[in-house]
Amino acid sequence: MNIRRLVVFGGTGDLTGRYLLPALAALYAAGHIDDRFTLIAGSREDWDGERYRQWAAAQFERHGAGLPDDAVRAVTAACDYRKADVTDPAEVAALIAGNDPVAVYLALPPGLFAATVTALHEAGLPRGSRIVTEKPFGESLRDAEELNRLLADVLPEQAVFRVDHFLAMTTVQNLLGSRLANRVMEPIWNSTHIAEVDIVWDETLALEGRAGYYDHVGALKDMIQNHLLQILCLVAMEPPLTLGERDLRDRKVDVLRSVRRLTDADVVHRTRRARYAAGRIADHDVPAYTDEDGVDAGRRTETFAEVELELDSWRWAGTRFRLRTGKGLGRDRMEVAVRFRPVPHLPFGQDEDVRPNVLRFGLDPESLSLDLNVVGSQVEKLTQVSLSARMDPPALPAYGQLLLDVLRGDPALSIRGDEAEESWRVVEPVLSAWERGLVPLEEYPAGSDGPPRRNTPERREDLLHQDAVLPR
Repeated sequence: MNIRRLVVFGGTGDLTGRYLLPALAALYAAGHIDDRFTLIAGSREDWDGERYRQWAAAQFERHGAGLPDDAVRAVTAACDYRKADVTDPAEVAALIAGNDPVAVYLALPPGLFAATVTALHEAGLPRGSRIVTEKPFGESLRDAEELNRLLADVLPEQAVFRVDHFLAMTTVQNLLGSRLANRVMEPIWNSTHIAEVDIVWDETLALEGRAGYYDHVGALKDMIQNHLLQILCLVAMEPPLTLGERDLRDRKVDVLRSVRRLTDADVVHRTRRARYAAGRIADHDVPAYTDEDGVDAGRRTETFAEVELELDSWRWAGTRFRLRTGKGLGRDRMEVAVRFRPVPHLPFGQDEDVRPNVLRFGLDPESLSLDLNVVGSQVEKLTQVSLSARMDPPALPAYGQLLLDVLRGDPALSIRGDEAEESWRVVEPVLSAWERGLVPLEEYPAGSDGPPRRNTPERREDLLHQDAVLPR
């Protein structure tokens, strides 16, 4: 059943202005929603509908480049506003009032989720309604378990959308397409042939005014606990029977359950955390993270996190998975790099100089490349070439695809309750060890490559074979 009524709790926030409004305009332009669609925003500002539409128009000017004017006007006209405390059942009931089903989007800090879901339960949702929660889903495993219990009292699991926009990116979905639609890939997609997988989201973007959210979360919770673990699932999952919500999500949960639990000693040797110091990125100076407005240096929040994981499964025993993310770095690097093991014998007499084959899925910009060793201009002398392709831009932005799935009621690309809990089980040993100071909080200059790698035997190959940079 398609839903034509979207209520956004936190409707004056950055998420709504930067992503949800442009996504709705893209849906309108593509014919997925029409003039019968309405958006009601709820927040604490003392506004009326006209003031909100003015705010929405300003957001489109900032974040709606390339969107058709008629779609922008239609979505702006479809907006209305109600001042409300979204944790108060009576005010929530007024926000969602009506007989038609409604999709309620919780564009809120995770600390408000439990009180808001409780208010929704007491207010009562129309039959056929859906709830959408943003990441992170809670702030700990205990939080996630409690939220799942609260949500189960309100709606059935298939009506709960724990969204992660990474799953709606076409390049992320292409991980499955490349694996499962090509005979050449799947036979070698295992630890016999793959030594390690790097899942990386490095950004030149620094804090950019997001201290109110980021300083309470940090890189591990903001990126690795949800986004990068979701990518890990798509890389490592067994082939699902279908891409339906049950088959796909069952296989993702299998991956998370197979992640070997990290001991304190593992966390010390296999994780890193750091935050950026003052530096220069491109043509502008960047203050140290601790000098950014709104940052509490006493929280010791990390802006860089790296975790190495192993999977206890038949397919992946012996392969290393490295998940890394950082802010304020010298270059953008968003990719999945699959590094293959060396061949068992080379007759070229240069075994130690041969670089590994690497298959790269560029996430932003969207690309695909394969590094191959070939004989170059000198006989019996190997060189490496890169075969690369740019992908067509997606028909819809990631948030457009997520909202379309919500309105149509397809939860395949949302995160199931048990999956959310398993994700927290993976990172909780890291959070615990970091809180106890077992891993030092390093620093790196803004605009650099991040904290220096440890010169240990398991890092030697990384130091010898630095990642190639795809052309932008």
